[in-house]
Amino acid sequence: MKSRLRDKFWYDLTWVVLASAGLALALSYRCWALAGVAAFLLAWHGVWLCKLYVAGREKLRLMVDAVDNEDYAFRFPTQRGDLYAKAINAALNRILQILSAAKLSARQREIFYEHVLQSVKTGVLVLDANERVVQSNREAARLLGLERPRQLADLSKADENLAKVIRGLTPGSKQTVSFQNERGKVELSIRLSVVDMPQGALRILALNDIESELDEREIDAWIRLTRVLTHEIMNSVTPIVSLGNTLLDRCPESETGMRQGLETICTTGKGLISFVSSYRKFTHLPVPEPALFYVKGFLMRMMELARHQDLNPSTRMELNVDPEDLLLYADERLVSQVVVNLLKNAQQAIGTERQDGLVSLSAYVDEQEAVVIEVSNNGPVIPADLAEEIFMPFFTTKREGTGIGLAVSRQLMRLSGGSITLRSEPGRTTFTLRFM
Repeated sequence: MKSRLRDKFWYDLTWVVLASAGLALALSYRCWALAGVAAFLLAWHGVWLCKLYVAGREKLRLMVDAVDNEDYAFRFPTQRGDLYAKAINAALNRILQILSAAKLSARQREIFYEHVLQSVKTGVLVLDANERVVQSNREAARLLGLERPRQLADLSKADENLAKVIRGLTPGSKQTVSFQNERGKVELSIRLSVVDMPQGALRILALNDIESELDEREIDAWIRLTRVLTHEIMNSVTPIVSLGNTLLDRCPESETGMRQGLETICTTGKGLISFVSSYRKFTHLPVPEPALFYVKGFLMRMMELARHQDLNPSTRMELNVDPEDLLLYADERLVSQVVVNLLKNAQQAIGTERQDGLVSLSAYVDEQEAVVIEVSNNGPVIPADLAEEIFMPFFTTKREGTGIGLAVSRQLMRLSGGSITLRSEPGRTTFTLRFM
């Protein structure tokens, strides 16, 4: 078809040239009959070429309008009209198909890159020259505690100095910032890159949560240290207790002072062994076996268990789960250890004499589709300096505490792929369990 169309075009163009030459020659010799025939042929083929030009220009305009409106389904008819019209329509349709395929491919790549962006564990913010946020991902929203920042100035809602720090960054530089939000303490590493685009330079901010990395390294260090300490202490104390018991069995009843001393050694040694054994919980935690379970029924069982252990009968307990059929994929046995420990701590914080004590349990799904369980009480506020160390092993404010409960809770949450944070303010102290 293309060959026949090309031959037809050159055929008509040749006739136009020949007719023009014949008309000029006939006029020069005053041969009016020949001039009339040449004029007729020139008009006939000239009009046909003009019609082709006008029709082609109109079709090209329609195609450009369709592309401009992203109407790639638009097609020209190829079953009617003359040979030239069919060929032109087929060629334009082919162009539309190529543009449509290119558009679809670009859209698929865009969806792929967007999926990759939303899947990475690094927060990403892209700013234009006017400090507008033109691109961001869920991790950035989670780290900043902001659902959808639109301007760089919006980051001041997370921390008043954050926008100032970002403005001071140079390409390739990195800065560490710390602030508090509803997730607790956040420590971010921010790196800046600059990309030149046709619409202007874009600043790309990469946000990494180094707080969790530091926590993991800190926990690993504590685990190694605790294993060494428990091993050495057990190896040293166990023979002492064994020898003490042997000497106590052989000591005459008449040696009252000697027997009392040996009994003190044995009792103290056994107490030390029991104390050290409690720290083995921190270093020998079971492997999680996650499964789906209903959060409301689970929390109701935890509250019922806590009521039987409550030292203050006047303490009220509240439960709020939204939605009612909220499901959690985790190891229920491990999560129960964490919740029971937090409920026990909440009851102890309120004390035995307070008449308006309140312990509340709530569960919901946050903006990042993570299941959140909160355990709150209206006991005394926890000072900021203590709040920073409260999850450390061996740290306790209780007279008879071992300093292992919250450390184990944090480790259990880490094994469950979640986190535990503390937020304490006058009238309300909240421990938040977040399951990703």
